[in-house]
Amino acid sequence: MSHPFFQFKQFTVFHDRCAMKVGIDGVTLGAWTPVDNAKKILDIGTGTGLIALMLAQRSTAEIDALDIDKQAIEQARFNVENSAWKNRIRLFETSLQEYHSVCTTAYDVLVCNPPYFINSKKSPIVARNMARHAESLTHEELIDLSFDLLKPDGTLCVILPVEEGLQAISHALASNWYAHQMVFVFPKPAAKAKRLLIQLGKKEKITRISRLAIETEQRHEYTDEYKSLVKNFYLKL
Repeated sequence: MSHPFFQFKQFTVFHDRCAMKVGIDGVTLGAWTPVDNAKKILDIGTGTGLIALMLAQRSTAEIDALDIDKQAIEQARFNVENSAWKNRIRLFETSLQEYHSVCTTAYDVLVCNPPYFINSKKSPIVARNMARHAESLTHEELIDLSFDLLKPDGTLCVILPVEEGLQAISHALASNWYAHQMVFVFPKPAAKAKRLLIQLGKKEKITRISRLAIETEQRHEYTDEYKSLVKNFYLKL
């Protein structure tokens, strides 16, 4: 049985009531997302509140966080209330579609660790199914709705499997977005890239393409570049 919580240096994330647990994707996105000078951040599909908490630690921004799952929001609320940043994070039990229709705030940064198993077999557990399948919010919807919620110089940051990520970028480029950054994420230096970190923006920029390896060829040993990225969060670094 997995532990009911994950202890970080400055906060604790309980995830025993959430469909999706604390994982490498969320931690990587939360540590990587550029938040310099951000005053307003929106975390879409917050789950446990992990990314909202990480961005609160990394910035002075006010953060709004959404999730459609009641248990996820309740768990995120507990995690936020027991953190040092409870006065800067607001939680909403709603979909992005509903939030988009009533939102009057323009954000500096939108961040999402989205559903990504578009064509895979569905799991029998409804909550986990919602968290992992791009049915309640497709990647195209995420990109289209996010455009309206951003300030002119704002950015959207996501992490996706490489194939889905490239498809998302293709849709974004056809929808008045510009790709600011693409980081191919490798489990090990010699392995095939499994994830793609993406930063999209409304302003035209030359796309910066780079790579990030999580572990060395020795199992359970992080690369120096990954240690540098997550050192302010993981206890043993």
